[in-house]
Amino acid sequence: MKSRIERIWTPGVLLACVGAASLALASSHMDAPLITLDDAANTADVYAFRSNSDGMAYLTTALSVYPFEEPGIGPNKYNFDDRVRYSIHVATGDDLAAGRPTLSYHFRFSTGYKTNQTILQSYLGVIGTVGDAAQNLTQSYRLTQENHRTGTVTDLTPPGYKMLVPPNNQGIATPLYNIDNDGENPARDGVALASSLDAYTAQTIYSLPGGYRTFAGQRDDGFYGDIQSIFDLLQLRSPGIDAQGGYNVHTVVLDIPLQALGGADQVVGVYASTSRQKQTVLRKDGPKESGDWVQVARQGNPLFNEALVAIADKDLYNRSSPEVDAALFAKYAEEPELAALLNDLVFGGDMVALETGRTDIAGIFIPDLIKVDLSTGAARLAGGGADDVANPDDAGFSRLSVFGGDALSSTVQAGLPGFAAGTIPGGWPNGRRFGDDVVDIAVTALISDLRNDPLVINGPAGDSVDANDIAYNKVFPYAATPLNGRNHGHGH
Repeated sequence: MKSRIERIWTPGVLLACVGAASLALASSHMDAPLITLDDAANTADVYAFRSNSDGMAYLTTALSVYPFEEPGIGPNKYNFDDRVRYSIHVATGDDLAAGRPTLSYHFRFSTGYKTNQTILQSYLGVIGTVGDAAQNLTQSYRLTQENHRTGTVTDLTPPGYKMLVPPNNQGIATPLYNIDNDGENPARDGVALASSLDAYTAQTIYSLPGGYRTFAGQRDDGFYGDIQSIFDLLQLRSPGIDAQGGYNVHTVVLDIPLQALGGADQVVGVYASTSRQKQTVLRKDGPKESGDWVQVARQGNPLFNEALVAIADKDLYNRSSPEVDAALFAKYAEEPELAALLNDLVFGGDMVALETGRTDIAGIFIPDLIKVDLSTGAARLAGGGADDVANPDDAGFSRLSVFGGDALSSTVQAGLPGFAAGTIPGGWPNGRRFGDDVVDIAVTALISDLRNDPLVINGPAGDSVDANDIAYNKVFPYAATPLNGRNHGHGH
């Protein structure tokens, strides 16, 4: 095995290895044929990690939609869809292994205009305060909790409480997002202190009864990877280019107090979904929806539907629940086609990446929920990198999670074989943080053997894209500032 590892790490072979290993890796931006036709409901990424803030312990969760959202368009702009239900699901106790949600948190949006007697859909002037007279199109939302064990639905939004969505970052119309509050400048980098957040973001962070915190709005796309060249006949570049660089997404972020989940001494599972109502009637005054909610997309861990599930089952995955993953989709994790492609295209038929019996890969993806150990204390967070003076990554943070030495200590799990008792990954696949390099982590796991004691870890390997195009926030809502529609670039 050592000679094979050395072959991977010779310069010419490394590039080839990365190309083949990344054959289908792209997070959830364009994961299945049908959902690519429905941007507002198309899940891009899901995040879940343990956090602490102001003396409270949280499970932080986030869902982003609208892949490849171009900053700064007109006359209409990207918005949350009033006809879509955006949901974050949490499984606790026995529900985790079964893949069924214990609690679901549903976001529903409403859109209104100051006036519709204008071509200026979004901005009538420079926006000084979220929702002011210059913000023509204004969205608000409500948040409900559904308890699947009791059947109760609780409105977490107090009566009369209006939670607003901040404006998109257009540029001149939205200067407070940008450096020196100047709409001609690029977007501000992320910050380490809540007091340093831009005004629009700070104004739309809402604290709710029971300790919940929520935010919904446009953010930078926090996923990074050289997806463009991967799908251009595997002709990778060195250095790689971030194919998501310069794009935004629409993101909902929810802090769930651990006390609402039964405390910290447990592992929970998180996934997200989008749904539309069953019937749509086209009328002169616009579509009218009615009937039961029908799921149109879902995601748990990054990469599963994209990199492992065959085309024949991709749309079925999006319509189904993690409860059926063991029966319908486990075969794709246990016998990953990607491993066979690695062996054929890179290693000339040598079985370096194990093709069968991958209980280690199935343990990550089946059922497809992000598993988060809440007993570890707060996860280390990414800022702007180790050299960012104002907002450095937390000490010990690694984009490669445990493959980069970033580990946490659990009080409820035995931990990884060969490590100190209770040692588990500091990032994905123990939760997923903003900044986790999920492409490199997944490739490294696939060419390693994590089934036995001791573990056989090859790599790390990756796509030569090692950072996001803008620094993350280390405070709620964690996702980075939306890029300026007037001043941004792609492919950097």
